[in-house]
Amino acid sequence: MKIKERIIGRFYSICFIGILLIAWQFVANREIINTFNFSSPIEIIKDLIELFKSGEIWPHIRISFGVSLLGLLYGTIIGIFFAFLFYNFGILSKILDPIMVGFNGLPKLAMGPVFVVWFGIGLKAKIVMSTITVFFPVFFNAYAGFNSTDVNLIDTLRVMGSSKFQIIKKIMLPSCIPWITASLRGGAGAAVTGTIVGEYLGATRGLGWMVQSAGGVYNITRVFSCLVILLVLMAFIDSTLKQGERYLLRWRQ
Repeated sequence: MKIKERIIGRFYSICFIGILLIAWQFVANREIINTFNFSSPIEIIKDLIELFKSGEIWPHIRISFGVSLLGLLYGTIIGIFFAFLFYNFGILSKILDPIMVGFNGLPKLAMGPVFVVWFGIGLKAKIVMSTITVFFPVFFNAYAGFNSTDVNLIDTLRVMGSSKFQIIKKIMLPSCIPWITASLRGGAGAAVTGTIVGEYLGATRGLGWMVQSAGGVYNITRVFSCLVILLVLMAFIDSTLKQGERYLLRWRQ
């Protein structure tokens, strides 16, 4: 039943997107909108075909995709690690929690120039930007997951003589996994956002750099082409994370 519902949902989504594209092309053909500012679906498709046919786009996709995956990986690992530390050492939470909240509230775009100065315009600055963007949602979700652990279960295992590692493995991590998997999907978007922001501020390759370059010469068609590629990239990452979430939480109904 769920598979059927997903197929129907995908069908409606495709129909909705198709209607939007047809309407967009219609108003473009009738010159209701200025195609210099809005382009048109046909022009974007032609540009995408040209990009892939020439092979020009592949190095930029590899750079952005690779940096986003590394940022997601590093941000997730570091976020879970710090959440675990905060949960087990209450003094850290009392001292650093206001600081973490403050840093989370900082606009990541404002931090970009600092990272460019510190790490240059190479891959390192983009990976750091992506990692930090992912770190905060994963950290706060994982910390909430650790705090939601059933204390009675932990006390029961302690009475039975279980070690700290066994408690972490059998109780804490399983109870935290739903929180972490939920944050990963949001973190994936954050990883791509951090990557694009980093490329936009200072880079010589990547989809963010292509958007900036195209926007600088008012090539709105190329900007939309890059946005379409980013949408597909995000959909692929999100679909992969969904499959991983179903596998990790297969014990739940």
